[in-house]
Parts: sequence; structure tokens; C-alpha cells
Amino acid sequence: MLQIAAIRENKEAFAQALTKRNIDAMPMLEQAIEVDERRRSLQAQLDETLSQSNKLSKQIGELFKSGKAQEANELKAQTGELKESSKNLAEQLQTAQNDLQELLYNIPNVPQESVPAGSTDEDNEVVEEHGVVPVLDEQAQPHWELVKKYDIIDFELGNKITGAGFPVYKNKGARLQRALINYFLDKNTAAGYQEMQVPHLVNEASGYGTGQLPDKEGQMYHVGNDDLYLIPTAEVPITNLYRGDLLEEKDLPIAMTGYTPCFRREAGSYGAHVRGLNRLHQFDKVEILRIEHPDKSDQALDDMVSHVKNILDELKLPYRILRLCGGDLGFTSTLTYDFEVYSTAQEKWLEVSSVSNFKTFQANRLKLRFRAGEKQTELLHTLNGSALALPRIMAGILENYQTADGIKIPEVLVPYCGFDMIQ
Repeated sequence: MLQIAAIRENKEAFAQALTKRNIDAMPMLEQAIEVDERRRSLQAQLDETLSQSNKLSKQIGELFKSGKAQEANELKAQTGELKESSKNLAEQLQTAQNDLQELLYNIPNVPQESVPAGSTDEDNEVVEEHGVVPVLDEQAQPHWELVKKYDIIDFELGNKITGAGFPVYKNKGARLQRALINYFLDKNTAAGYQEMQVPHLVNEASGYGTGQLPDKEGQMYHVGNDDLYLIPTAEVPITNLYRGDLLEEKDLPIAMTGYTPCFRREAGSYGAHVRGLNRLHQFDKVEILRIEHPDKSDQALDDMVSHVKNILDELKLPYRILRLCGGDLGFTSTLTYDFEVYSTAQEKWLEVSSVSNFKTFQANRLKLRFRAGEKQTELLHTLNGSALALPRIMAGILENYQTADGIKIPEVLVPYCGFDMIQ
């Protein structure tokens, strides 16, 4: 959530930067400023009314002490009017504060200068490309055929017990899935990320804290009886561990990682491009998150990108890194790098990770601040990234490592799997 003070000071610059998202943000920004002016005016009136009421109360007390009861009772009538006025002003102030917050909740984050202009994922900028695309046999198959052939993932069984988009991992498929989770977590903890196990359900405040609400409400599974949401990513519960906290500068940086299943409704997702593991309603992901000093978040983002690169290099999968354009940038992000693995059998790139810097956008919602010595408190910066999302990594491994004799297991995963081939 943008800070209203920053909007007041940088209205023109913010409006210009937000054009990269292909929106005209000026009406929203001006409306927020207008409501904030009303809020400030009401606050000033309320403060003045309360001040007058306090002064009269003191005078009344002094008059009673000096035996001037009649004069004191005359003033008491005025305090009654002031109390009623202050009550009305307080109610109007609360309404203005709620209106302002609702407006700010619906204004997206401001893209950084390096974010390219563009409308769709076709306008994303390719920053780097790594690895060699393997040449497969003419009989090579996409992963949704391979999983049937080797009986390692069953989409029909998942559909039977739940519905489309909820696969069942079987046999060596389940073991490979578990191996990937453990490998990712080990890589992350070795890099200094503290492992966390968190709930898979969150309350509404947590959803608003990281920006999934109200922006992505339609994509989240809602447990109505308890007013809880199934998490779309570990980012939500892990970041909210620090909601409302005031940290000391010596506590920074905070780096965390966690494995969770993720639940996304993905309404309207149909067609060949979402077959098999390409898009699911439930999937596993290992996340990395950082809470950083404002001066160090840019470097932290670069470090996170390098960390994900290292993992993909060890898996020996062909991949590329994209800088997302304004039209493809997430609501809460100011800068995002996507990692895509090449699916040789499908002849397409599959997104496996997004690494983002949110600057103060989430921290302002979370009221997550730090204090440097005796200085005034400041909002922190938050960052997160996938390290990594499993379905498309699994698809990439199955398709790129397939041979006439079976599917090889990447060397780095063999100790985790206990086997080197799926046959």
C-alpha cells in the first residue's frame, strides 16, 4: 500500500510511473488526496473540540472548588454540547479513515524505473539465458504422457477425489516430489534462510497484509464458516509472522524459507497450455523471503536472483530470466524477475519462479517498521521469491531428462531420491 504522504509529495511522478501498468492512476491518486484532506480537517476539528472540552472541565472543577456552583453548572451545559460534537466528529473521522484505506488498498505499487513498458508477457525483457536445450528423440513425449507411461502422477485419480487440477503423485513420482522439496530447503537453509513451518490457512488480516486481498480475492479458496483463506503461497503466512512488529536495525536482515502446498482457483484456465502440471489448483512450492533495510533491498533482490540461478544450474535445466514489463507486473511488486525453464517436449518456456521486491508496499500494510538507534521509525522493505515452484520443475525434469530407456534423475537429486532412473 502506497503511503499517503508519499502520494501527496510525488503525485505526478507516481501517476507517470503507473502508466507502465497501462492505467491512468491520476484520478485514484487525486481522490486519495481529497479524502486525506477531509480526514486531516476532521482530525483538526476533533482535536480542537477535545481541547476546548478539557479546558472547560478544568474550569468547572476550579469553580466548584471555589464555591461557584451556579457558574460551574452553566459551563457543564457547554461541555455536553462539545462531547456530542466530538462524538459526531470521531464517527466522521473513522469513516474518512476507512474510505482512505479502501482507496489505498486498490492502488497498485509503483514500478521501478528499470521496469520495461508493455501490456502482456510478450513484452517482458529477456535478461539472461542459460543452459543447453537437449535434442530429444522424435518419440519424445510431453510430461502428461510420460507420467501415464511410468505411473508416477495420476490426474484422473485427483479428479476423482477432488476435481481437475489436484493431481496424485505416486511411486517414484511422489519420491521425486519429496526429493525436490528437501533439496530446495537444504539449498535455502545453507544460504542462510531460516526454515519455517507455517499454517496453510490465514485470516483476512494476513491476506490484506501482503496484498492478496482485495486484489486476488477471486483466486483464493475461502473457508466461509471460519472466515479463513487457503494460502496461495507461503509468502502470506511467513511475511505475516512480522505483522505489526517494530524491529531494531541490528535484527536485519531477516531471511526465511518454507515449504507449503499452495491453493489457487485459477478461474477460467482452460486449453492445451494448462495441461498436466502446467497449471494446477493445488501445488507445492518452496519460498524464500527477506525483510531488509531500505538501503539494502536492491542488493538483496540481486542476491535472491543469483541464488535461484544456482539451483537451476545444479539441476542442469535450460532456463532464462525475464524482467517483467509493467503490464505483467504483480499488483504488489515494484520489480520482478521471472525464471522460466524450457520444456523441450512442449517446445515452450514454463515459469518456475518469480523473485520480487515490494519496497515498502507490503510493510505499510503490515505496519512493519524498524528503529535505528534513537531515530524515528521507518518502514522496512520486503522481498520474496520461489525457490522453487515444483510442478513445472517436475515437468521440465521429466521432459528434458527423458531417454529411450527411461527418465534420468538430475545428478544433484540422486542422493535425495535414492534412485537415478525412472523406468
